[in-house]
Amino acid sequence: MGKLFVISGSSGVGKGTVIKEFLKKNSNYKLSVSCTTRKPRTGEEHGVNYFFLTKEDFLLKIKNDEFLEWAEFSGNMYGTQKEYVKNKLAEGKNLILEIDTQGALNVKKLMPEATLIFILPPSFEELEARLRGRHTETEEAIQKRLESTRLEMENSKKFDYQIVNDSIENAVLALEKVLL
Repeated sequence: MGKLFVISGSSGVGKGTVIKEFLKKNSNYKLSVSCTTRKPRTGEEHGVNYFFLTKEDFLLKIKNDEFLEWAEFSGNMYGTQKEYVKNKLAEGKNLILEIDTQGALNVKKLMPEATLIFILPPSFEELEARLRGRHTETEEAIQKRLESTRLEMENSKKFDYQIVNDSIENAVLALEKVLL
């Protein structure tokens, strides 16, 4: 039986990069594939990057209680299918979910054996600088992200582990200590 790990962190903290680097070195771990209602981006494949669903299909899955967790961001819906996770764990795969803190806490309620890991920025100021350095969002969007970061950091106190991403290498080493 595989183990379930849930990794969360604020936007801009580098959680995706940390996970990607960890997975390069640890092939016995797999990143879970989520469902979404958004359209595929160039190069994305159904069943590899996401399970791309219509809004109607997604809502039907909610009604049928098929998700461990789900959320809506920027007009698109995202969710983790219970059956997918249970099948991968039964196959002996160690599975990583990369989801928001609220979803992580929902997963923990349904699957108490899950290990919750929160990736923190070195400081709130550093996170703000990273978000601004992207040059991809309006000031209003940055302020919204920073506000949600405060809530996520509060929620992170309920997680099993907190890892500071002061450098990718250090964060990956810390993640390995928790997962291996």
